[in-house]
Amino acid sequence: MPSELSAYVSDPTPGRGALRPARSWLHSDAPSLSLNGAWRFRLSPTASVAQDFAAEEFDDHAWESIPVPSHWVLEGDGAHGRPIYTNIQFPFPIDPPHVPDENPTGDYRRHFALPADWSEAERIVLRFDGVESLFRVWVNGVDIGSAGGSRLAHEFDVTRAVRPGDNVVAVRVHQWSAASYVEDQDQWWLPGIFRDVTLTARPAGGIEDVWLRTGFRDGRGRVEAEITAEASAFPVTLRIPELGVEQVWATAADVTPVDAGEVEPWSAERPRLYDATVSTAAESIALRVGFRTVEIRGDRFLVNGRRVVFHGVNRHEAHPVRGRVFDEEHAREDLARMKRFNVNAIRTSHYPPHPRLLDLADELGFWVVLECDLETHGFEKLGWVGNPSDDPAWREAYLDRIRRTVERDKNHPSIVIWSLGNESGTGSNLAAMSAWVHARDAERPVHYEGDYTGEYTDVYSRMYASVPETERIGTDGTDAPLLNCTPAQSARQRAKPFLLCEYAHAMGNGPGALDQYEALVHEHPRLHGGFVWEWRDHGILVTAPDGTPYHAYGGDFGEVVHDGNFVMDGMLLSDDVPTPSLYEYKAVVQPVRFVFDGDKVAVTNLRHSADTSDLRFRWRVEHDGTPVDAGDLEVPVVTAGESGWVSLPPVPVAPDGETWLTIDAVLATAAPWAPEGHVVATVQSDRTPHIPVPAVRHRTGWRPDPGTLTLGVAEFVDGRLVNLAGRAVTGPRLELFRAPTDNDESPSDGVEESDASVPGVSNAELWRRDGLDRLTPRRVSVERPHDKTDALRTLDKVSAANSALFVMVESIWSLEAGELELRVEIEPSRGWSTVWPRIGIRFDLPDGGAPVDGAEWFGLGPSESYPDSLRAARTGRFSSGIDDLSVDYARPQETGHRSGLRRLTLTSTGAKVLRVEALPDTHGRRPGFTLSRHTPQELARAGHPYELPASTTSRLTIDAAQHGLGSRSCGPDVWPEFALRPEARTIRLRVTTG
Repeated sequence: MPSELSAYVSDPTPGRGALRPARSWLHSDAPSLSLNGAWRFRLSPTASVAQDFAAEEFDDHAWESIPVPSHWVLEGDGAHGRPIYTNIQFPFPIDPPHVPDENPTGDYRRHFALPADWSEAERIVLRFDGVESLFRVWVNGVDIGSAGGSRLAHEFDVTRAVRPGDNVVAVRVHQWSAASYVEDQDQWWLPGIFRDVTLTARPAGGIEDVWLRTGFRDGRGRVEAEITAEASAFPVTLRIPELGVEQVWATAADVTPVDAGEVEPWSAERPRLYDATVSTAAESIALRVGFRTVEIRGDRFLVNGRRVVFHGVNRHEAHPVRGRVFDEEHAREDLARMKRFNVNAIRTSHYPPHPRLLDLADELGFWVVLECDLETHGFEKLGWVGNPSDDPAWREAYLDRIRRTVERDKNHPSIVIWSLGNESGTGSNLAAMSAWVHARDAERPVHYEGDYTGEYTDVYSRMYASVPETERIGTDGTDAPLLNCTPAQSARQRAKPFLLCEYAHAMGNGPGALDQYEALVHEHPRLHGGFVWEWRDHGILVTAPDGTPYHAYGGDFGEVVHDGNFVMDGMLLSDDVPTPSLYEYKAVVQPVRFVFDGDKVAVTNLRHSADTSDLRFRWRVEHDGTPVDAGDLEVPVVTAGESGWVSLPPVPVAPDGETWLTIDAVLATAAPWAPEGHVVATVQSDRTPHIPVPAVRHRTGWRPDPGTLTLGVAEFVDGRLVNLAGRAVTGPRLELFRAPTDNDESPSDGVEESDASVPGVSNAELWRRDGLDRLTPRRVSVERPHDKTDALRTLDKVSAANSALFVMVESIWSLEAGELELRVEIEPSRGWSTVWPRIGIRFDLPDGGAPVDGAEWFGLGPSESYPDSLRAARTGRFSSGIDDLSVDYARPQETGHRSGLRRLTLTSTGAKVLRVEALPDTHGRRPGFTLSRHTPQELARAGHPYELPASTTSRLTIDAAQHGLGSRSCGPDVWPEFALRPEARTIRLRVTTG
């Protein structure tokens, strides 16, 4: 590579040439021209110093056409390179600031006609809202300048280069540059011009920039305006028509604060916005302002004087087809979906989003932590040696990034915290960024998780702190040291508001224990909630060799270095389907809490500032899941932070069965994000009188007798079940294995985990070591009672190859009052040293003429549930097709378990074919069930859903217990209370025809 080009792509300087200072993204009536659309495009495998393509006369007819905005690796069906996914790793040698000679480079060209009336403009500005990574611009062959900072806006003054009529703009984009070292976010590397390109005519006497700082105090609003304009632009007028505000400033010196009078404050719950304009004779800027005051008092983070609890998500820009290309309709629905699931906050991980997204956040209502486009995570493996965060040569690049972040979005009321970036170690450059933000915006606090000792940030932030550690952080009067802190530093951090900027890693099936974190927030006011990692999976839609579409993850594009499916870690699947974890999250953080006490219920409003006047409360009573009564519950309006007691209606109790009272808080009228009747919060109360556990009939006097036997609806040959309710069946077989979740596959770090964990080893590895995925039974005996009429007992010793560990399984089939009952006693040997994934029995039902294709059940539902993820489950009657019982996680894994089973009916094309009643064990514990087309072993072997084999058998597993989910893929292990130890368990079932 020529030295000139090498020096160019390896230069950490953030920009050169006619680059304009950062300013707000404003809605102006000044003329503008979108340059989005089809551009001519050429991709080269290496960078080149030759710039002949930028010349006006250059013939680009042989080039391809590519849409702008887009990522070139997502266009052309692989002809333009492939995406690369890494979490921490750099996909190129770590040799800062240098990058490889093999540096894919895209050349873009397009013609545009300059409107004739633009000749009166004082300045013509060419704006790029997002280009990855380093780009250089020419207009009509004139070199305009270059810039780096992929998710940041850059404007160039092209006045001297444009002319009336036809013009040509050329852009060269390098995939790798020095900037890549500070853009090592957990995401796909997707080069190209992926956000809007706009040409604007800046009028003489126009407004260069506006910042309306809008505060709220004692019911009144205040506007502090900062106007950037030439003296000739004045007078400048501020108008807020709804408030009767019309303020004219004759000169810049006259710009003083304005009392807006009585206003409704802005909050994430009631995002009240007022239309405002700032105008001169030449230009008018439209803004939507929200009045709110952000402050920290002691260890409390307050907006409008009230403590904020962040029920947030980390949000990347991701779409399975467009990548990070913004689509407003999709984004609006995405945010509306967040609101429907009680998400009230967004951390823009780990860069500013498309600017329009923040308009939507203002409008719909979110607390936003706006994060700078900065991460150097790959240096962690080097012990942070060479990290740009503490290198003076990178100082201006860091400052440029934070300036462009803050200046672009400073007018948004939704933004309540500025974040310097993510996982970039620490150092003087981060401290300089913080100092700049404090000088520029004294109101909004500064966040950066990596400032563990609190040298330059205003809030204490951690990611993936365990529940006990989080409790220690929130507890007053303790001298327990905090991570990487001296006692003095620990005290300083405890004096600040605490924020979990990432927690509850939502990878695959999980996370668990969300409710434990939420409980701490209400117990310790210093704790202000946090942000789940993360909102959605980042799968890229591709087609398998057999033509099946699927969502690809790291390694699916042949990357040399990648981080696998770690990019699939959201509560929303890549195709916008909510996972069970999102329903669990909604239930855990719901803004209304109910506490029952006899014939009354306490209704507590957990909101920040909104009362409950927008809600209606409905109740219903069900007997064994069947509705028997319903109505409205008259709840007086409850103000934020307060409670009110309400009398319950008379609840008719089932004479023989279970009685459940359910209360829903629903929207009384439609909201911009949900229809009338949308359920915001719900609670169930068990009103069932005590029901004794059915006694077990113990038999004595067994004798060996394999033979052939019919017991009710079951047929046996030599003690082996062959037919059940007229259907071929095999089982029950002991099933201790589940297809490992992503959390199960994650190695333990040995920190505050169960004593069955082995540091550096995953649970899944231990399960395979112990052979749980390949258990083999040995029939010890087949016996019948002396009268040979109504029972059968089998005893199996179940173990795995190359293992002396075993489990004894006694199965007793009997007729009880004419109904077939199965009791399975499961007893492990001594020596098991790890947790188990499950304790269950599995029946395999071949399709035959009428395949089992669905289920109806009375138990917990409608979604799947696990011991540490039960808050979204309710007791009732549910039904589902067999395919809908499972979740199509990007990597197949354990899915579909329904807890608290009472009754289950298997169906075939709507007909009921087999009915199972689950009886509680002697401790009152009820089993759960899973119905799937695949065995756990088949699921575990598949890397993608399309790799699962075709199945002609339905698999029904009845679990006495399941191991919890936890968050171990990036966070704490399963809480000991929900860890499944090898132990004796009993499963009792009654089986009849449908």
